[in-house]
Amino acid sequence: MDAVAAPIVIKGLSVGTITRTGRTVPILCDIDLEVSPGETVGIVGESGSGKSTLALAAMGYLRRGLKRLSGTVTFNGRDLYALPQHDLDRIRGGRLALIPQNSGQSLTPNLKVGAQIAEALRLHSNVPQGAQRDRIVDLLRQVRLPEPAMIVERFPHELSGGQQQRVAIAMALAGEPDVLLLDEPTTGLDVTTQAHILELLRNLAARNGMAMVYVSHDLGAVAQLCDRIVVMYAGEIVLDGSVRSVLKEPAHPYARGLLASIPRAHVPGLPLAMEGRPPAPGAVRDGCAFADRCDLVEPECRHGRMTLVDLPGGQRARCRRSADVQSMTMRDQRRVHSASGTGTAPLLSLMGLSVSYAKPSLLARLTGRTPPAPTVAEVSLSVREGETVALVGESGSGKSTILRAVAGLVGPAAGEVMFRGTVALPPTVEQRRPELLRHIQLVFQNPDESLNPRQTVGEILAQPLSLYFDLTVDELRHRSIDLLEQVRLGEHYLHRFPAQLSGGEKQRVAIARAFAAEPSIVLCDEVTSALDVSVQAAVLELLDQLKRERGTTYVFVSHDLGVVRAIADRAVVLYQGRICESGPVQNIFASPSHPYTEALLGAMVEPDPDHRPVLLAEDMVEGAPSSRGCPFQRRCHRRLGPICDSSGPPAQLRGEHMIRCHIPLDELEPMQDAGGSVAGTIERTPGG
Repeated sequence: MDAVAAPIVIKGLSVGTITRTGRTVPILCDIDLEVSPGETVGIVGESGSGKSTLALAAMGYLRRGLKRLSGTVTFNGRDLYALPQHDLDRIRGGRLALIPQNSGQSLTPNLKVGAQIAEALRLHSNVPQGAQRDRIVDLLRQVRLPEPAMIVERFPHELSGGQQQRVAIAMALAGEPDVLLLDEPTTGLDVTTQAHILELLRNLAARNGMAMVYVSHDLGAVAQLCDRIVVMYAGEIVLDGSVRSVLKEPAHPYARGLLASIPRAHVPGLPLAMEGRPPAPGAVRDGCAFADRCDLVEPECRHGRMTLVDLPGGQRARCRRSADVQSMTMRDQRRVHSASGTGTAPLLSLMGLSVSYAKPSLLARLTGRTPPAPTVAEVSLSVREGETVALVGESGSGKSTILRAVAGLVGPAAGEVMFRGTVALPPTVEQRRPELLRHIQLVFQNPDESLNPRQTVGEILAQPLSLYFDLTVDELRHRSIDLLEQVRLGEHYLHRFPAQLSGGEKQRVAIARAFAAEPSIVLCDEVTSALDVSVQAAVLELLDQLKRERGTTYVFVSHDLGVVRAIADRAVVLYQGRICESGPVQNIFASPSHPYTEALLGAMVEPDPDHRPVLLAEDMVEGAPSSRGCPFQRRCHRRLGPICDSSGPPAQLRGEHMIRCHIPLDELEPMQDAGGSVAGTIERTPGG
């Protein structure tokens, strides 16, 4: 690789923190990495592996409390850590741009989209003020936003999550960057939005000749976007190679463990989680950092530090047995999850549940104006004890709203929620008795919603334990440690605050807090979306274990259809707060019948460079749900015509499999490939 031509060159970079006692705790250890012009490099690894720290260090930026211990980072031949601040400010956001995980972090909520991109142009381009609006519209057109001239005048909250992410990309492109750094840019996005964003990034990089550094725990997204993969563990690069070689024939046992941890939509059963957990920063002083978790460990592995060794085929691996590992056959072993509940009486029942956030004005009520359609409309479903029912759909489909109504955080406009068949749950949490609150626990998608930043992890876990159980101080501590071990954290986390945890670690603490109450029903709202694949597999295994041992019942919301396939017994597919399809998971994944379900499955990404998603539905945001016809009518690739606009789709049954669609049941058979996933290109009908 030509070091002169590489826009980013990292040599011997070590980053750490200095404790109060003066001890140096390394976070990154002796990193060597180059990024070539036009190359897309994916950085993967578990939470705490140092991948985000490395990406930010490549911008010459370190989080508070971190210190560069050694090494250099050069951008277009200039040492970023030797530059004065005003020169760094001109480079960052211009020739070297960052797109953060949450687009909300880069968008100001009270500024219109056009004003925010104009600021980026003013700081990082030479576009004259009179030409800025045309340039803004052009940038929004480049990121494929519909009606860009209108988007300019909108506020961020008026856009979908995928559209917000596209605006963040447009802002990053304003400075015409040579290198674009992306820190988990598709985490939290639903499958169709993610597929569109990945296609957009791939096309932008090819058209602009732009290099990208893509940080992600999603190996499926990395497979679709990247040319090269860098695998990190305990602050070190342990594997570096082309995306095809690393995903097909990984030469490090850690990479093999990551791949085995991924749930697959076309493969039933739970993925295998790697045993153990990464070492605490600074814990490894000698030998291989992965030794305690490796099935191939030898005595020599525990003495002396390995360097990255060049292997035939182009990979570089930090492993004594890398040649043996590379030649091993990849096996996709799965464990069938626990059987669904068999009780006849449902533990939880939703009966005609409707939820509306829109509040009609006094004038609208006085004039008798038709109220807007509810966000969630007439949802009826039941969940048996010990069963896992998944709610599936894009962002805005009403999944989280249904969970919040069950939890009592939002009151229904109509319908009711029944517990154990006889107890009608009061609409709000304030009206519910403590015993009912204990039985139904909610784990939020964003753990910051349930973790008090001023409390330590030990205090956070002690709160529900003290509220619901009569425990001594020693019992509280031992029970808290046990909960942390169950979610693959350790005793040393008891005294940490949420701000000292990674996103994945905070989510694990939130899960432990929910299970501290020993609930009957756990409402899981995207609980694995922020977790790396190995921890995700461990959490899925934990949920299944609790289901076997305690008969725990789950209502599971996820945009990851692989996760749904692994953990759920039944799936309910929602669009605009309306049920499109429901039934046993194996039926829905083997034979998706509703066009919307077909579009969701077609958009899935796989950790396979030969796989490409099939984009059947446009990435668009819809306003209020339609008051007439099929809710999916405007985006449907199999639209029949006027009947879809005017009449609500009938419920058609195939055993326990229910489909709401105007297409006759015998015609609802999707095209499939040999692996059982939706494939092919479907021509759109006029008006579809």
